[in-house]
Amino acid sequence: MGFGTKTDYINGRKLDLNKSYRLLIKPVVESKGLECVRADEITHSGSIDVQMYRELLQADLVIADLSTLNANAVYELGVRHALRPYTTLVISEDKLMYPFDLNHILIHGYQHLGDAIDYEEVERFREVLGNVIQQVLDKKEPDSPVYTYLNSLIPPKLQAEIEKAVEKSDRTSPPPEVGKALSLIIQEAEDAIDTKEFSKAKHLFQSALLLSGQKDVYIIHRLAFTTYKAAEPNLVASLYESLKLLESINLAHTNDPETVSSAGAVKKKLYECGEGANHLEDSILYYQRSYYLLNNRYNGINLALTLVYHATSSLVDKDQERIADLVFARRTWQRILVLCERDWELISEKEENDQELINNGTKEGQELQEYYNAQKYWILVNRAEAYFGLGDFDSYDQSIQESLTIKFHPWQLESFTEQIGKLDAELKKVGHLLEPKWESPV
Repeated sequence: MGFGTKTDYINGRKLDLNKSYRLLIKPVVESKGLECVRADEITHSGSIDVQMYRELLQADLVIADLSTLNANAVYELGVRHALRPYTTLVISEDKLMYPFDLNHILIHGYQHLGDAIDYEEVERFREVLGNVIQQVLDKKEPDSPVYTYLNSLIPPKLQAEIEKAVEKSDRTSPPPEVGKALSLIIQEAEDAIDTKEFSKAKHLFQSALLLSGQKDVYIIHRLAFTTYKAAEPNLVASLYESLKLLESINLAHTNDPETVSSAGAVKKKLYECGEGANHLEDSILYYQRSYYLLNNRYNGINLALTLVYHATSSLVDKDQERIADLVFARRTWQRILVLCERDWELISEKEENDQELINNGTKEGQELQEYYNAQKYWILVNRAEAYFGLGDFDSYDQSIQESLTIKFHPWQLESFTEQIGKLDAELKKVGHLLEPKWESPV
């Protein structure tokens, strides 16, 4: 399966696959007395591909999660089907649109909400998966279409040549963080982000990228983020370095919203650093692409700000063009208010469904409550920013007061305050062009 947050390019949905693994798969497998290992948890000091193929051949059971139609997962499922006639089962989140060639494979579906999984769904699917695993282990019937249709095949056995390849790779290509599983390096990096140790996180993600074969999009996203946050040797240089990383994953043509929104953020900061108006134009295009793909608040908020930037930039010299930018920004803020209402209803319903888990005093319940607090805080301050841009300052104040009733991290307030400061400074320059006139409350 994939790990981290992956994008389904067909429908634009982003799924946190770590939650699928941690909540749905690992506890069920371990309850059957089996050791559960995901690819990024394999400890190795040589080629990960050699280790991967050996695991696919020797594992007593393989579960393939095809959510987001992850290319690596689909390929590795094919390898397993070629190597072993049985003890392979396939799962996926239920909105996956898989190709025709997979129609003849039994795929067990679960409901993924994107960044969370409902507690009732966790309980339901754990029971389903547990029953399926037991059936697969007990019956030992062919589940590989290769061995089903070519029923005279004899499964292969591990040959000495592969063992030699492992020994050779151990001697010749030790990557950074030797002997440490990829998943542990990534977790250390994420922990470093939580404590604002961006330089440390950048170094760890660089090691993770080497271990992953220089190709994992999730790791490149995180490395790009920590690169510009570390600001080494300075902010401008780090932004260009971050942009180069994003360009390495087909930035010009990708439909991955995370890639283009990250590029929008980098380009916006380059403009704010005085690196040229061309970066602002690119930022608007990137935020538009991600906003229209996902229809979400984050990209909408930043798109509206860049449009206000455009109205005050050297790119326009007529009030008519400035007004056009401001009208587009206002329409975006109005849409954000609708999205805030939608998201508030969804997150409140999910939180209510998960109250039993939240109240049971476990670490998992505590993490879930922190997640809901963060989501509600961002909804409220996004709504506040939209009201601010629209000049409805009474509603802005009300949203701010509501946000203060929710437990949040200081950096969240700092980020919001900085954004409002930028918006206020720019609207003061052109707010008089609107009807009614926009006037700063400060």
